[in-house]
Amino acid sequence: MNTVQKRIVGILLGAVLLLAGIAAGGWREPSVSAQTKSAAHTFGQPKTVIHVVVYKWKEGLSEADKQKTLESIKEMAAQIPGIKNIWLKTQRNQLKDNDGVFVIEFTSAEAAADYAENPLHDAWSKRWHEVRQSSLSFQITNP
Repeated sequence: MNTVQKRIVGILLGAVLLLAGIAAGGWREPSVSAQTKSAAHTFGQPKTVIHVVVYKWKEGLSEADKQKTLESIKEMAAQIPGIKNIWLKTQRNQLKDNDGVFVIEFTSAEAAADYAENPLHDAWSKRWHEVRQSSLSFQITNP
């Protein structure tokens, strides 16, 4: 192969690689911002129940006790049927008089009711009352 032929093959290979890259880039999932700009944007209304708790720790409670209490929510969730998800980290808090929020998602209203009556929840709740100064809780679902 002479120099001109090598150069043409190199250009053709480069073009093929460029087109392959463009095609592969088109296969990726669109970002959230791209999805929300779509006129066909859809959303769901799940039938799960979320239990939202806004809380304030007692004065003088150590960071270790705070973390232990939040970790105990994970332990409880692993043992009580019907708990689907939990959220433990407060990312933004507009209620400045409170320290944080946690959320427990239940598979159904029945699962939420069973959780409230579960002995594991009762034991956790006793400890919760010892470490929190105050809390507000809400249960939310869809019709």
